[in-house]
Amino acid sequence: MRGVIIFGSSRSHGNTRKVVDLLLDQLKFDLIDLKEKNIAPFDYDFKNSEDDFIPTISEVVEKYDLILFATPVYWYSMSGILKNFFDRISDCLKTEKEIGRKLRGMSLAAISCGYDQQTVAGFHEPFEYSANYLGMKYKGFLHTWIKDDAEVEVEVKTAIHTFGKSLIENQ
Repeated sequence: MRGVIIFGSSRSHGNTRKVVDLLLDQLKFDLIDLKEKNIAPFDYDFKNSEDDFIPTISEVVEKYDLILFATPVYWYSMSGILKNFFDRISDCLKTEKEIGRKLRGMSLAAISCGYDQQTVAGFHEPFEYSANYLGMKYKGFLHTWIKDDAEVEVEVKTAIHTFGKSLIENQ
């Protein structure tokens, strides 16, 4: 199984990246840091076709079986940079249908990192509903937490390891 972590954070080396690095060590997935990409918001006129979205999503559907989205919790939701990426998947349903068809059958999972031990009710639903809508296999969601830029707690490390293991075993 080839997997990729699509990492959407305003800080490339913040708390969510600590969680992502633990998963990268375990899973040996590749990483796409959306902060390093120029991905414009969705545009009904598709005037943004020259940005990095189409090359990025094309690479993802050609090289990987599983997409793991990683996001901090910003204002009770996924980060804006990741939401832009999600919204742009609409391009794959309108003008880039061949790419959209290749999402079908792939697997999708998500992980979040926040300050609180619990995330808001329904946080995972955009990931799950999007996977179902696109014909992807939803592999689950894990919420993690780190307080005040501290080290990752043992309890969180254990949850991350268990989640990573489930992604590999349930392929």
